[in-house]
Amino acid sequence: METAIITGASKGLGAGLAKLFLESGINVVGISRTDNAHLYAYAKENSANYSYVACDLSEKASIQTAMESLDETLFKDNSVSKVYLINNAGLVDPIDRAENIEMDDLMKQVHVNTVAPMILTNHFLKKASENNVQLITAIVTSGAALKPKYGWSVYCSTKASMNMYTQTVAIEQAEQGTEHAIIAFSPGVMDTGMQKTIRSSSEGAFKDVESFRALKDNNQLKNADIVGGVLIDILMDEHLENGKIYDVREYI
Repeated sequence: METAIITGASKGLGAGLAKLFLESGINVVGISRTDNAHLYAYAKENSANYSYVACDLSEKASIQTAMESLDETLFKDNSVSKVYLINNAGLVDPIDRAENIEMDDLMKQVHVNTVAPMILTNHFLKKASENNVQLITAIVTSGAALKPKYGWSVYCSTKASMNMYTQTVAIEQAEQGTEHAIIAFSPGVMDTGMQKTIRSSSEGAFKDVESFRALKDNNQLKNADIVGGVLIDILMDEHLENGKIYDVREYI
């Protein structure tokens, strides 16, 4: 049996990925603050199982509780052969110049975008090895990891750090000779709630806001389900390149 753990599975790219895994007969566990009721029916239609673990990824205690629940579900009877961990959840706000960002807001964004994916990946690397289960991890990154943007000091920094984390963990797993693999995936600009947040910014806080509004006005935002299909194909490719930073623009 194979299972996919997806953070931020209630909407956007996460929900699209959940549906695609379920279509492939792979069970899905969604981790987010809110549930998506439609996924239960979708799972039943595809003879798979969807379950939900409530978690606030900005809170250490909440992550710990979620991991304990997942450990009990996944590893108690040795029925799982492979786990896909999709670190999809992320925050783009606060969007503002660095000197205007409050400490609590900064810490929340860093925790969700960087600390939580590291905690989850580290934990499931260990648990997968202990239970002889293969772990395939994907971290959703961004082109902002490579290009600084006025108003995105935190977002750009968190995504850049996840690219380096991905490459470093891949080196470690290769050196140990495990079957585990980790990649990062840059999905480009999609028609999601995050884009709404970006478009609502003021030009004083985010210099490129008009270009993002134009993407929406000109129907240039990618469909999240199509982007999710690209990531699924990458993850299931037998030639998956451990440590690679994949970009959706290479495919669509």
